[in-house]
Order: sequence, then C-alpha cells, then structure tokens
Amino acid sequence: MENKKELRGWLDAFGLDHPLVIAGPCSAETEEQVLKIAHQLKNTDTSVLRAGIWKPRTRPGNFEGVGALGLKWLQKAKEETGLLTTTEVANANHVDLALKHDVDILWIGARTTVSPFIVQEIADAVKGTDKIILVKNPVNPDLALWLGAVERFYEAGITKLGVIHRGFSTYEKTRYRNNPEWQIPIDLQNSFPDLPLILDPSHIAGRRDIIFELCQTALDLNYDGLMVETHFDPDNAWSDAKQQITPATLEKMTVDLKIRKVEGDEAEFNNQLNTMRTQIDLIDDQIMDMLGKRMKIVDNIGALKKKNNVAILQVKRWNEVLGRMILEGEHNKLSEEFVLKIYKAIHQESINHQKKVINE
Repeated sequence: MENKKELRGWLDAFGLDHPLVIAGPCSAETEEQVLKIAHQLKNTDTSVLRAGIWKPRTRPGNFEGVGALGLKWLQKAKEETGLLTTTEVANANHVDLALKHDVDILWIGARTTVSPFIVQEIADAVKGTDKIILVKNPVNPDLALWLGAVERFYEAGITKLGVIHRGFSTYEKTRYRNNPEWQIPIDLQNSFPDLPLILDPSHIAGRRDIIFELCQTALDLNYDGLMVETHFDPDNAWSDAKQQITPATLEKMTVDLKIRKVEGDEAEFNNQLNTMRTQIDLIDDQIMDMLGKRMKIVDNIGALKKKNNVAILQVKRWNEVLGRMILEGEHNKLSEEFVLKIYKAIHQESINHQKKVINE
C-alpha cells in the first residue's frame, strides 16, 4: 500500500477544527440507554456514536451483546441526533446487517485483525461500498499484521481507511489494561502519514482515571482522533464498567485537552529545538557505542564459559544486575517499567551473543 492522500479524504470531509471524537457505550444494552447517551453526546464535540452490538468476551458467561436488534437502536439514534454511527463487525454476516441498518463506519476488532482469513472475508463483504473502515491493532504487538489487515481492505477498493490504537496484551502486569507500546503506532505514522490514526484510550486504560492523560499523549503525538467509551451510568454498565466515563466528563475532557501545533513558527524555538535534538543525537551515538563495547565483553564471557563448560544463563547474576539497574533507574528518574524493558532486551541480546560463541 502506497502513501495516498485519498486515505484522509473521509476525515477531512468532517471539516473539524479539532480531532475527530467517536464516543458511546461499550455495549448497546437497551434502546433507552442508546438513545439517552446519543442525545447527551449530540451537542458535544462528538461526531460519531459508537456502540458494541456483538461483544465476544475473553471468557464465556459474560454479556456478549444484544445482537442485530441493537442496530435498530443505532439507526434511530442517528435519525434523532444526526450523529454518524459505528460498530464492530467480525464476519460477513455482521457486515451485511450493519449495511442494511445504514451504519456509517465499521471497525475491525483486535481479535479479528489477528486473522487474515477473517479480515479477507470482511474485506470481500464491504467491497463496492463507500463505508469507512477502521482497523484496530492486533492483540499482540505486530505492526506487519496490523498493516496487512489495512492493505486487504485497500486492495478490495476501500480507500476510506483508518486505524485505531487500542494497546497490546502483555503477560507482565503494568498500569494499563493493554500496554500502549507507543512506538508501534509511531512507526505506523512514519510509514503511512496519511493514514488517519485514532486512539482508543478506554481499552488501553481499563480504568477511567487515566483516560485523560492517554488522550493528551495521543494529541501530543499528532493523532487524528479519539474513540472514548461513554455511559450515563458507567458503574452499572453491562460490560467494561471501569473504563467508561460519562458524556459530561467527556465534554469537559475535550475542553481541557490541549491541541499542539505540528511545528513551531518562531526562529528562536526552532533553533533551540534543533540544538536539543543534536544533543540527543550525540547521546544516542554514545549509547550505541557503549552497547557495542558491552557486547564485546559478553562475547569474551561466552568464550570463557565455553572453555569451562558453564551454562549461559546465570540467574543469580541476572537478578543482581536487574535489581541494581532498577535502583539506578530510580536515581535517574526512570520508571521501573522502562528499565525492565531495556535490560530484558539487553539480556536477551547478551544470551544470543553467548549462544553464538558457544556453538561456534
């Protein structure tokens, strides 16, 4: 898929002076609930009403959506408020039903994006339509898989495309429900700057108290929009209650969020920025040089272990290094999460080096 300006056409057509806001309940629960939330959102910055109709859960037994009946509620909400509508589709049948109920935007969920078979089925089902398709990142951090899903729709003739960043699953416990892994959407932006990028802070956060800061980070990174789960009574929502906010909270949040300029327009600012970036470049060069020197010592350790028939992994030593670096990180105002990520990567590279030496 080449960079094409046409990918932004649908977003530009909104004519907004602020990022696109998509909001609504995690799940459509009742007709009254959908209509009440829609009317509470219609006079805010929200342009699109979202609601989950089919809700496959990680484990069975939880509320899994009202099904096709909810599409009628979305259609009625659209008629009464003028908001566009969007919902998740996970197969060709969902697409057919959504099209019959005039849903404007279809999004592909994280669990669907991981399967090229299902993505292709949906791409074939929307072929020939003018619907907007938004593709959520796959559950695991895999940029190629994410872009591959987008490409399948593009090859099916769909040019009204965008992506939704909803975070990535991780075995390790973090402050997020799904770790944002900001570098992955940044890489996507760098490769395809004309592909609209929308943040889903609700699924990243898993709790409402950090949704604002996630949205601000996204705007600082030049995201094009936000998809935020809203409910007039979040604590009693039938699904994902902890991560939903009220329409009133959303309205206040959109007022408080700061939209940054893409570039500074003052010479002094640009000069200072270029100076600081040069300093960072020099430090980055030093970091790579030091890592190279570290790995040379690792190679020597590998040779010594080979000579003495000693195992590569030394758990006690690794724990000592990790503990010491976490303390050093605290001293240098680096989060434990960041230090762990960096040193686990360094440790893995060290193991790879020693394996190569020992197996030579």
